[in-house]
Amino acid sequence: MYRQPYGFDGSLPVPPSGPIDRTMAERAEKMAPWLVRWRRAIHQRPELSFQEYETASMVAGILREIPGCLVQTNVAGTTGVVARIGRGEGPVMALRADMDALPVDEVSTHSFRSQTPGAMHACGHDGHSAILLGVAHMLAEAFAQDEMHGQVILVFQPAEETPDARGQTGAPYLLASGLLEEAEAIVALHLDPEYPVGTVRLNDGPSMAAVDNFRGVILGQGGHGGYPHMGTDPLWMMVPVLQTLYGLVSRRVSPLEPAVVSIGRVAGGTTSNVLPPEVLIEGTMRSYDEKTRYVLMQEVERAFRLVRGLGGEYRLDILRGEPAVKNHPGVNRVLAAVVRDTLGPQAIVTGPFGMGGEDFGFMAEAIPGALFFLGCAPKDGPRSLHAPTFDLNEDCLPVGALLLAETVKRFLQTSRAPGGAG
Repeated sequence: MYRQPYGFDGSLPVPPSGPIDRTMAERAEKMAPWLVRWRRAIHQRPELSFQEYETASMVAGILREIPGCLVQTNVAGTTGVVARIGRGEGPVMALRADMDALPVDEVSTHSFRSQTPGAMHACGHDGHSAILLGVAHMLAEAFAQDEMHGQVILVFQPAEETPDARGQTGAPYLLASGLLEEAEAIVALHLDPEYPVGTVRLNDGPSMAAVDNFRGVILGQGGHGGYPHMGTDPLWMMVPVLQTLYGLVSRRVSPLEPAVVSIGRVAGGTTSNVLPPEVLIEGTMRSYDEKTRYVLMQEVERAFRLVRGLGGEYRLDILRGEPAVKNHPGVNRVLAAVVRDTLGPQAIVTGPFGMGGEDFGFMAEAIPGALFFLGCAPKDGPRSLHAPTFDLNEDCLPVGALLLAETVKRFLQTSRAPGGAG
């Protein structure tokens, strides 16, 4: 059973504002070369979801060098790594980074490009992991200097991108391990190649979409292309199904609710004069609201049901994925204060992050949490996530480390820590 947070019921005192702690800022600056080194090492050896063996080994090795850092590997039977740093009694906060890469062939010329064919860190998870390693060092030093009291749980998560054969990504396994049960708040960052370094995107409430995928097969009889009246053509029956799917959001969902249905794959037939016996349609549904999510599932089923009136049948499987990321306003309040004091109020961009998915949504369901986007656009211009040309401006790495470390410090000081405001 996850604990209720202290102070995150909407009544949390506004965290102390003012000049950022130079000690923490100086620690981030000192860590910068290491952050770059770690990020490049991970980038060069990308590993796909649930295969992050070398990455996990490297992460655990670096963490074990930190005095007082307790490290657990192979968490919940996966490649997850969970570490704990702290001093004395006090609040418990968690930070999360993901480690997996994507099945993408990298297009770049830099010296540390991917050495693994068919795999690339095209979503910035190499940066996420490097930043959290830096934060671990920074916090360990702060605890050793008796600057705060409490505990920090550092989560290096596998498989944010791709589920396993059971349809699970990494976050549910980490939650099932029980290692986060004491956490009163959890924070994660995501690198954003569309915004420049020095920009932070924050949003209260639903901020990224729930993701549900479907796989439908339209079943007919097939037959000769010259005698279509003698069979049942699933390609013909597919047309009204596709039309209905593409019009579903505009006619079945309120225009005030973010939602999208997209078709990613259609497959059927082997040659020009043979009607196939079946046609495959695969797609994705995205939504912010649980009621809308349910409506989309119902309407996708109704779209496939149309084929019965045309003499066909269908099979439909809907894979329910991660929930929408819903950021807790109280956690965001701490983050916003840190960003304002670190980068200035002009650094904050507010508004939902889009219809992409993030399995951090599972963690934010169980623990009051917030995910923020950190600008990392290269100096030669914005890039796209999941693209073979993805890259980042490594100046973002110490910025991310400072924001996370300072957020932890303020949370511990304004919650139940001795002498704090909680």
